[in-house]
Amino acid sequence: MDHFDSNSSKPGFVVADYGIFAAMLSISMGIGLFQALKKQQRDATADAFFTGGRSMPAVPVGMSLCASFMSAVQVLGVPSEGFRFGFKFLYMCLGQSINSLLTAYLFLPVFFRLGITSTNQYLKMRFGRGMQLLGSVQFLLATMLYTGIVIYAPALILNQATGLSIWVSLFSTGIICTIYTTLGGMRAVIWTDVFQIVVMLLGFVAVFIYGTILVGGPAQVLEIANNGSRINFNDFDVDPRKRYTFWSLTVGGSLVWLSMYGVNQAQVQRYISCRSEREAQWALFVNQIGLCLIVSSAATCGIVMFAYYNLCDPLKSGRISAPDLYMPFFVLDIFRNQPGFPGLFLACAYSGTLSTASTSINAMAAVTMEDLLRPHLLHMTQKKLILVSKGLCRLTLIVK
Repeated sequence: MDHFDSNSSKPGFVVADYGIFAAMLSISMGIGLFQALKKQQRDATADAFFTGGRSMPAVPVGMSLCASFMSAVQVLGVPSEGFRFGFKFLYMCLGQSINSLLTAYLFLPVFFRLGITSTNQYLKMRFGRGMQLLGSVQFLLATMLYTGIVIYAPALILNQATGLSIWVSLFSTGIICTIYTTLGGMRAVIWTDVFQIVVMLLGFVAVFIYGTILVGGPAQVLEIANNGSRINFNDFDVDPRKRYTFWSLTVGGSLVWLSMYGVNQAQVQRYISCRSEREAQWALFVNQIGLCLIVSSAATCGIVMFAYYNLCDPLKSGRISAPDLYMPFFVLDIFRNQPGFPGLFLACAYSGTLSTASTSINAMAAVTMEDLLRPHLLHMTQKKLILVSKGLCRLTLIVK
């Protein structure tokens, strides 16, 4: 097959691809600025800046919840896991569903009824000021580390795969996130997340549809994948040493996601921005639908990649140096004669990075304000508190 020719020129990005990428960044910033400049903007207090005035509808909040943890790490990693370990990765969706139910009926009511902005305020009510400070410091340190990885790792991988400058990646992500997060607050973060989750889904759909066509159709993909033991939903082994089984992906997955959605500031801050407790629960269910669509699309891309490269694994043949490069290499390979489509994938990957980074910036600013500074700013006017909140959004980028 001609796409295995080791002497073929290395695929790369062209002007149209960078144009698509630039358009995604521009639209993201435009949505954020629109939310910041709307006449009906009601973020007149620091609390409203961080919670959108607690008046957001369920659907955009649900899509934002979904986007928040679908970083470029997942965009690049899930297809690779599907390629290497098969379709059983979809059991993760069952684990996510269990998490959504537990969060909606056990954790959400507690935080929503308390009317708090930071989850650490609950720790103060329950255990005292010392525990609140401990929770705040732990969250800030962990989030800075996680967000740094989320921003840098994809930039490094895409630099190796496409030649895109690491500094261009880092600065474009950081500056744009900071602008719309600082000016628009929670409303800007949520509505840009809505656009970015759509871009992520479109990127995956374009890849697996065109890849399927090149392989010879869905039946051919399934036949090759089945012969290669990639259609493997019957793995119920209880051995904890195995990388993926039904039990590790459902039981283990539900607990992992519960730590993110049940008590993590970034997610709690979103669903408490809803108009009512009922809408907040619906937002979690919308989020679940979105997660299943994204994870299923990403895993399907992995299966299509396996079928496409079944005769010559790019990693084993030395054409790529790490499993994380499977997806960028595949996209550049199959779309080498279709300018613009590799740019759509780049937009897909960076939509994940933007959504996660903006979420982290807003959440860290909220924790810093509510847990660390607010007790010392009791006599400050709301106008000044909002300025301090916006300054914290800028500061979190500098620290990271």
